[in-house]
Amino acid sequence: MSVLAVVALALVVLFLLGMPIFASLAIASFIALMTSDILPLSVVHNSLFDGLNLFPLLAIPCFIVAGSIMEQGNITNQIIDVMKQLVGRVYGGLGMVTILACMFFAAISGSGPGTVAAVGSILIPAMLKNGYSKDYAAAVASSGGTLGILIPPSNPMIIYAILGNLSITAMFTAGFVPGAIVAFAQIVTAWALARKHGFRDMESPPFNFKHFLKTCFRGSFALLTPVIILGSIYSGYATPVEASIVAIAWALFVGGVINRSLSGHGLYTALLDGAMVCGAVLIIVGTSTLFGKILTYEEAPLRLAKAIMSISTNKVVVLLMIAALLYFLGMFMETLSTIIIVAPVLLPVATQLDINHIHLGIIMVVTNEVALLSPPLGVNLFVSSRIANVSLERLSVSVLPYILALTVCIVLFILFPEIILFLPRMFNLL
Repeated sequence: MSVLAVVALALVVLFLLGMPIFASLAIASFIALMTSDILPLSVVHNSLFDGLNLFPLLAIPCFIVAGSIMEQGNITNQIIDVMKQLVGRVYGGLGMVTILACMFFAAISGSGPGTVAAVGSILIPAMLKNGYSKDYAAAVASSGGTLGILIPPSNPMIIYAILGNLSITAMFTAGFVPGAIVAFAQIVTAWALARKHGFRDMESPPFNFKHFLKTCFRGSFALLTPVIILGSIYSGYATPVEASIVAIAWALFVGGVINRSLSGHGLYTALLDGAMVCGAVLIIVGTSTLFGKILTYEEAPLRLAKAIMSISTNKVVVLLMIAALLYFLGMFMETLSTIIIVAPVLLPVATQLDINHIHLGIIMVVTNEVALLSPPLGVNLFVSSRIANVSLERLSVSVLPYILALTVCIVLFILFPEIILFLPRMFNLL
């Protein structure tokens, strides 16, 4: 049996046993080192050091901390108040508010589950109070939270750009239009489901432009947050890592000085969230880098490319096959882990087939949005099911229309790559 076959079998067995991702990768890598005659032991410390010694990785915990500070500092509530003014009284108004607020908060946190927790903890109880069903409320919060990994800044985009030696700014720019399209598809789905079941918030006041302006003025500092963060990147004044520090500074200023809602305990919670994410990401990145090096030594990317090209060399067919693979993997693997493990293998395939790496990256990120809604691992489902007090089984059925909407978007992005690429080309980032 070849080394690759042994490693693949070990990895599958470890996953089925419920072993953590990092431990599974480390054990599988150890088995490969013990069974291979060509792998030098120096690959271990070199890979671990190379995997962790990446400056752009600092952006991930910093964006998480910034998002948590904004939640603790009442900034999320102000964003929601503005969104309520726009669509509060229409069918599924609070569902639409949830998706719009998730879209706005996603431009701050970069995390799917973090977006669900921040927005869902406020709007799920509000929906239940106004007669929306638990299933609907939890499903719309779960699906809206997936925008956290697509709307820039995005933690999976940062990881993918690092692995592919690509511009993080180019990846962020490529995510705007797909993010808007996915958000629109989710809003239409939320409206259609609410109209079917008669969910409507009649307590919200009718739209009043004067009142809307007052609400925007009260929350002006909160609304400026994405502009400050993303503007610092696209203006060239800051790198994504520096922008993440800007985000923390701005969140501290708005939450502590303007809103005066940020307590010492809230700041501690935000820093703890960042530390937990940092530890989880670093240990997975380190072990997956080692695993990736072993796959490279064993020529796994080249073999996969040959296997795929023996089936088809059509870009659309290959991308559909990749999407199907990611649908399956997403049921069992966390988003960052999937990208860290799969991207180094798929990038050489994309190169051989002349598939743009930015295009492939956005397809991978959007496909992982489905993973956030797919049991048994769907992280967003766990967060919103706890908030809404609904079973995971019921919620898994309720999110199916949103998964269908996401699937339609994925097919659209595969068939028409310019939807993703025209904005980076416009700014000369490709």
